[in-house]
Amino acid sequence: QAQLVESGGGSVQVGGSLRLTCAASRLPYITSCMGWFRRDSETEREGVAGIREDGMSRVADSVKGRFTISLDGAKSTVYLQMNALKPEDAAMYSCAAKEGVSQWPVPLEDKYYTYWGQGSQVTVSS
Repeated sequence: QAQLVESGGGSVQVGGSLRLTCAASRLPYITSCMGWFRRDSETEREGVAGIREDGMSRVADSVKGRFTISLDGAKSTVYLQMNALKPEDAAMYSCAAKEGVSQWPVPLEDKYYTYWGQGSQVTVSS
């Protein structure tokens, strides 16, 4: 069974930075994309960033210029570097894996992703 484990969340002040890590294991042979999603108590799940196995990536407009997604294929690990954090970035962040063939642009809709981690909480205080 595929497993995704997030880490690196925590509490940070406005303007601060955090790096989330997603360690993946036992993914299907054809896993084309990994993504980061977030959800708080008041909003629907939002796609934040996604990356293909070849390194092509995409981030949501709401975090463009502040968040960066990267992939270490050898370690089956995906990172989300979050800089200049704002109060509205506070949420539970989850990583996900998309099974099947690659596509472009990298999807940021959760319906395309099959495997999910439990999430890592990010709190941003002013």
